[in-house]
Formats: sequence, structure tokens, C-alpha cells
Amino acid sequence: MKKNGNLVAIITMIFLFGMISFVTNLAAPIGVIWKQQPGIDGSNALGMMGNMMNFLAYLFMGIPAGKLITKVGYKKTALYAIAIGFFGVLIQFLSGIVGVGSTVAGLPLNWFIYLAGAFVAGFSVCILNTVVNPMLNLLGDGGKKGNQLVQVGATFNSLMGTVTPMLVGALIGSVTKETVITDVNPVMYIAMGVFLLAFVILSFIPIEDPQSASQGQSSSPWKYRHFVFGVIAIFLYVGVEVGIPGTLNFYLSDESGNGAGLDPKTAATIAGFVAGTYWFLMLVGRFVSSFISGVISSRTQLTCVSAVATGLILAAMFVPSDLTTLMPVFTGSGFEMQTVPLSALLLVLCGLCTSVMWGAIFNLAVEGLGSATVPASGAFMMMVVGGGVLPLVQNAIADAAGYMISYWVVVAAVLYILWYAVLGSKVRKA
Repeated sequence: MKKNGNLVAIITMIFLFGMISFVTNLAAPIGVIWKQQPGIDGSNALGMMGNMMNFLAYLFMGIPAGKLITKVGYKKTALYAIAIGFFGVLIQFLSGIVGVGSTVAGLPLNWFIYLAGAFVAGFSVCILNTVVNPMLNLLGDGGKKGNQLVQVGATFNSLMGTVTPMLVGALIGSVTKETVITDVNPVMYIAMGVFLLAFVILSFIPIEDPQSASQGQSSSPWKYRHFVFGVIAIFLYVGVEVGIPGTLNFYLSDESGNGAGLDPKTAATIAGFVAGTYWFLMLVGRFVSSFISGVISSRTQLTCVSAVATGLILAAMFVPSDLTTLMPVFTGSGFEMQTVPLSALLLVLCGLCTSVMWGAIFNLAVEGLGSATVPASGAFMMMVVGGGVLPLVQNAIADAAGYMISYWVVVAAVLYILWYAVLGSKVRKA
């Protein structure tokens, strides 16, 4: 009976993992619309602000989310998160109706409404992340099995990450100053419907809170050196994961002389499909990792993918910008060959590398923490704010010096992750 209960809990957590990605990955493709609006006038940094607000919520909600689990349990915490997510998407939907045509400090009023919605939705995905990761890890009794379950959930997460930018890209097509946020209303309807359905289903599923397999004394996770370094690694990793496809989406859809030079009529659509292919490769990587993580350690996986990612990003930065290649682009129903800069293909291949980083870092950082795993997860969620900070910094650099130069931010972050895999993750008290 307990085994069946665990199976239901695992399936539910995996589904919630997918919802996290669906909501999070709305920000970058919708930012393509906002950056063209009057008052924003093509600023990549301002276009990425929705993404920033989504991840900024983690900074405020990370530790409270962990405390909420301790107080009311995993199921009630997940239900609270789903309800908050529904209202966050509703506010984003209202940004296409309320305040249209009005400005504040020269910027569109409805843009600020959208940012508020992205911030509220960020609270939701932060809480869901705090529920899903430790629960899957504990249901797998930690170690290699725990990492394996996290990677299975991450596979479904990547599936939703694949679909979201493609869906938005297909809806908006060519982006001009006349393109408005209401053009993606169907995506908003889907998001609200998914949250509503998830709330109803989860209400009827019995989920018991798993007990940690470790019986170590309860203590602060900050006493552990490998955890402290792991928190920094998570901050940088999420920035890498989001920054690579987010900035690439902006680069390919940019119709100015700074962009990739794609046909303006189809640039936004192709950019969405290319970004979606990155997430598809993350899906492939996580799917493969879900099989091999029971045999190959998290440290070995993280070392290998960090080294390869560094090489791919550096190659993308230094290949001639006018060098193009045919790339199989996943469109949701199949693959089509598209002509894109070679740098785009190299960056997309990084999806295979980033696919396993989250689970591996989390698994290494909570090793040996025992009952401190839940508060540790809350601290991890705070550092997910890196997914907003690093892409914002990267796109500010892109505005000033060019898209490819901005990827030095990503290179520095990946090199730290490589160091963490080799040395920083060894279990020692701080």
C-alpha cells in the first residue's frame, strides 16, 4: 500500500515539475513582444524584466516556502502554490486589457501590470520547486536513486519548456510595434486552465509526507561547506539555463543590425522554435540521465557536462557571425531544417549539458544533511533568483556590446560549476 502511495506521490510531483517550466518559460518569448512596445523601444534588458520579476520572487519566498512545508505539509503547500499561480497568470492576462495606452515615467502602464503578474507567478513556481525537489529526492531515499527521480521529473519539466516558447513563437509570428500582448492570450487561457485542473486533481489525491531516510541530528545546512558552495552553484546554474536560450531568442528575433539577420517575417517564429529545441535537448539529456543516474554519480555527470558546455559556448562566441548552417529545429510535431548562424546551433547543443546540472548540484549539495534537507531546499529556492539576475546582466551587456560578448557571463558561471563538481562538492563542514 505504501509503495502505491509513493507511486501516486511521485507521479504528482513530476506533473508539478512540468507546471513550473510552463509558467517560467512564458517570460522570455513574451519579452520579445514587450521589447518592441513604445517606451521600451527594443531594449533587451527591459524585455527580460518579466523573467527577472519571475525569478526575483524566489529571493523573497525561498525560505518561507520551506517553513510552509514544515508547518502544513507537502500537499497543502502545493495547493497554495497552484492557487497563487492561477492569479499570477490572471494578472499577466489583464495586462493586455488594463492600462493599455497609458504610461508611467515614459514606460507602458500595462507593462508594470505584467511585471506584477510575473512576480506573483514567481511565488507560485518557487513554492512548487520547494515541494517537488526534496520530495522526489526523499521518495528515492536520496543518493543515486533520489537523483534519478529528480531527473525523471526534470524530463517532464523540459517537455513543457520545449513546448512553451514554440507555442508563443507560433502565435506571435512577426513581431512589430503593432504586436500586442493579447496575441498570446490563448497561452494565458491554457496556463490558467492547467492551474485550475491541477488544483482540482491534487485536492483528491492522498499524499503522505515522506520521512527523510537520514536520521542525523537537525542542524543548519549552512554549517556544511559543500552546501554553501552548492547554493552559489545553483544561483549561477539557473542563470546559465535561462540565459543561454533567452538571449539566443532575442538575438535571432532581433531585426536590427545587431541581430542574426533572419527574415523579419519569420524571425520571431524561428527564434521560438530554436529556443524550444534547446529545451527539447534538455528533455533528451534528462531522459537519458534518468536511466544512467543509478549507475553514474552526480559528480561525474556534472564534471563532464560543465567541461563540454564551456567548450560549446566559447566556440559559439568566436565563430564568424555570418557563418550559417542547416539546423534541425523541433517544431512540436516534428523537425524542420532551418538556416541559422552556426553559433545558434552550438548554443542549442548546450541544452544537453545543462539538462543534468540542476539535479546533480542539488543531489551533491544536500548529501549528508539529514533532517536539514528541507530548510536547505528553501535556501536553494532563494538562489534560483540567479535565473533573473544573470540573464538581466547578460542582456544589459548585449545592449552595450553585442549578443555574443554577453555570453562571457555564462562562461564564467559554467567554469564555477565545473570547479564545484571537481572540488567544491566534497562533503565537509563549513
